[in-house]
Amino acid sequence: MTGIGRHRLLQLLADAAIVAVSWVLAFEIRFDHGLPVYYDTLLRRTILIVVAIKLAVFIMFGFHRRWWRYVSVRDMWSAARGVVVASLVADVTVYFVSPVHGLRLPRSIAAMDLLITLALVAGARLLTRTVMERPHFGVVARGKEVIVVGAGDAGRLVVQEMQRSRLISYTPIGFVDDDPRKRNTRILGVRVLGTMEDLPRIVREYTPDEVLIAIPSASGEIRRLVVEAAQASNVPVKTLPGLYELISGDVNLAGQFRPVQVEDVLGREQVEVDFAQVASYLQGQTVLVTGAGGSIGSELCRQIARVGAARLILVDNAETALFDIERELVDERAFTPAVPKLIDVKDRRALRREVFEKYRPTVVFHAAAYKHVPLMETHPLESVRNNVLATRTVAELSAEFEVERFVLISTDKAVNPKTVMGQSKALCEWIVESLGQRRDVTTRFVAVRFGNVLNSSGSVIPTFRRQIEKGGPVTVTHPDMTRFFMTIPEAVSLVVQAGAIGGRGQVFVLDMGEPVRIVDLAANMIRLSGHEPRLPGEVDAGPRDVRIQFIGSRPGEKIHEQLWSDDEAVGETGHPKIKRLSRAPVDAAWLAEQIGELERLTDEGDTLEVVGKLSAIVRAPRRETVTVPSVSSATESPAVHPRSEA
Repeated sequence: MTGIGRHRLLQLLADAAIVAVSWVLAFEIRFDHGLPVYYDTLLRRTILIVVAIKLAVFIMFGFHRRWWRYVSVRDMWSAARGVVVASLVADVTVYFVSPVHGLRLPRSIAAMDLLITLALVAGARLLTRTVMERPHFGVVARGKEVIVVGAGDAGRLVVQEMQRSRLISYTPIGFVDDDPRKRNTRILGVRVLGTMEDLPRIVREYTPDEVLIAIPSASGEIRRLVVEAAQASNVPVKTLPGLYELISGDVNLAGQFRPVQVEDVLGREQVEVDFAQVASYLQGQTVLVTGAGGSIGSELCRQIARVGAARLILVDNAETALFDIERELVDERAFTPAVPKLIDVKDRRALRREVFEKYRPTVVFHAAAYKHVPLMETHPLESVRNNVLATRTVAELSAEFEVERFVLISTDKAVNPKTVMGQSKALCEWIVESLGQRRDVTTRFVAVRFGNVLNSSGSVIPTFRRQIEKGGPVTVTHPDMTRFFMTIPEAVSLVVQAGAIGGRGQVFVLDMGEPVRIVDLAANMIRLSGHEPRLPGEVDAGPRDVRIQFIGSRPGEKIHEQLWSDDEAVGETGHPKIKRLSRAPVDAAWLAEQIGELERLTDEGDTLEVVGKLSAIVRAPRRETVTVPSVSSATESPAVHPRSEA
């Protein structure tokens, strides 16, 4: 007999005992001065009949398909209905088919039997659940004592899982919730101790081992307040991931808790994406992602695979990164139509032969680019080759092979650019814009511009994390420096959404929220790691202090980035987090001539001339559009290709 079979047999035997005891008690209570002989005979001759009838009805109602340790309110109502039906059937049978001639079952016994059976059936199940869930009964190890912030649905499910599972070593000792109606009430036996204002006092009085934030939609401000209140008493804080992470993760909420990360306290709202609209233009399509192994490219691949693309072509020239994302898609996400291509996007011949001619992609996301500002300042030739000329190559091939949609990943550094990297990305936007404005091109070209993404490779977050692990100092370039931040998944989801709503030759900007001071970001990361930040001039208070050091701005680095310039008008789209930019059109012929000259200088290796030419192009005034070359001539002559912006 299997474990499930034995479990159901034990439940059946327990219910048989309950039915028998209830029948006997009903007779004993009715005749409290002693059971008359003829009713004693009736009891003995009917008890097995009653047990058989009631068990049969219980089985029909599925009593023994439910585990008692997980009994719910719905299960209790189902049990009550089953008990009522079983008692009525048994009592009617005994009343009209009495085995003792001329003796009828008293109605009072029938009523008492119903009530006693109902009480014992419900009580046995509730007692089982209580014993299995309550640590002080000795069944589950007590584990860490925790305060749960949030007494809503998520908090209730989390506590319920803690009480049920032997594998989760948490014991909830109280809730914190801002709903005043819940104060001092009990949810699943756990008391609501107070509101967020009371949290510092609650943490001091109850000294929990951890504080758990069980509000997936909690704002960064709420998470920050919880962290500050808990860390004042040196209590670690963990949080449920945001709604986006939960949707793409497992169902076990209690197992989802993780340490609070810096992106949790930035104050950003949850980004909502219309996945039905996204799926409508990606489902069943052959999608090409360049730079597929990078931070943005790899997340693009994950989300595109999730909405059901027919085939996903992964292009990257970094072997390890390409291998990693292809293995993740195939092995972990079971997305077998992932095709890795180890190709440099500057190689027009390889892209044409191995990607466009062979697979005929219908949607292209161009994420391949060099992005590190200081490195590009010292390697301007590579910045032009990999950003400007490669973008022109991929865009022209997309137009030639009549790709339906082309989406360029751009950056806020393309706005009024002062660095080589920003200027190169500005030209990338111009190339896409001018191609999208051509009447002889059927491809819908769009560019999507956004600021920094958290935890991308080489970004400030991993750098700060390494410095904190070494004990500091954490280096910040300028005390007033600000940047826009967004998580990689939400940035990519909005990029994909922009591809769904984009027109021809349009530039979109993602709403990045309020800019964040880099020094505040560093201080938050230091606090989240269990240390205390110390600014220059402040006296160290203990061995856990980590100093913040200002090292000065780097060449061309702005104190404050912009998402659009003064000569760009911003309009709304169908999505509240995606803005549409309007600006003067570009002279495609002039741009083609300028990029051709830039390509010649790059091929000659004249670094100073390239830097000067790049700067001159992006500072030139916008011009009226003129006659545009045809697609065939554009693709045959790489030196003649469109673009201009300011």
